[in-house]
Amino acid sequence: MKQPQDLRSFESLQQILHMLRSPEGCPWDRAQTHKSMRDSLLEETYEVLEALDAEDTGRFCGELGDLLLQIVFHAEIGAEAKEFNMGDVIEAINTKLIRRHPHVFSQSKFTSPAEVLHNWEEIKKTERGHDKSMLSGVPKQLPALSYSQEVQGRVARVGFDWKEDEGVLEKLGEEIAEYGSAPTLSEKEKEFGDILFTLANYARRQGIDLESALRGANKRFYSRFEHMEELCRNTGKDISKLSFGEQNELWQAAKKKENGEKAD
Repeated sequence: MKQPQDLRSFESLQQILHMLRSPEGCPWDRAQTHKSMRDSLLEETYEVLEALDAEDTGRFCGELGDLLLQIVFHAEIGAEAKEFNMGDVIEAINTKLIRRHPHVFSQSKFTSPAEVLHNWEEIKKTERGHDKSMLSGVPKQLPALSYSQEVQGRVARVGFDWKEDEGVLEKLGEEIAEYGSAPTLSEKEKEFGDILFTLANYARRQGIDLESALRGANKRFYSRFEHMEELCRNTGKDISKLSFGEQNELWQAAKKKENGEKAD
């Protein structure tokens, strides 16, 4: 098969996918379905986020390409089954963008982001029908922390929110106290969920993406512990046989390295 010449064009990507799915194409690509590609779509999305958090522009660009491939792949599968094609996908999002931005594409005028968000919710209410919850459009497959922030953000748009941050902190204190007095493991699990839910709400109010913040903490922990292991290898020590105090000294050394400080 003759490969496309203009590798910067969207049409070339579509052409390549069409070739891969053809009878003369790749057996693996031909075998894929919408369902078999599900995990790949999720994985590529997380890899985009990882590159974004790392502030690696080159990698971010590459991962966006991988994510775009997933979309074009699904559109190709849809076209073969006469379900939908890429034109339908693009038309749907273009139509939605125009419909949800009347202040740009029609005579409606809004002067603040708050007004835009309020009108956005009104439009979405019309789209989903008045008998459905405004939370019904939040994907239940989202990671739990992201889901918490999203549902709390949506209800905040209609005014269901604390007036001041202090109210959230007081609520957090209440939830911690309730966790401490919970009599059973199942009750403790419930109360701990309430603690996390309240933390998600406070993070949202501070403009902090909780998933991103936790991924950052995980990355720092991984890096520090890896350095602890390296220090043990260099000195012939077994980390599992060190006391907690000795392990903590290595942890502090790892933190100093991370911060660019010299070890004592």
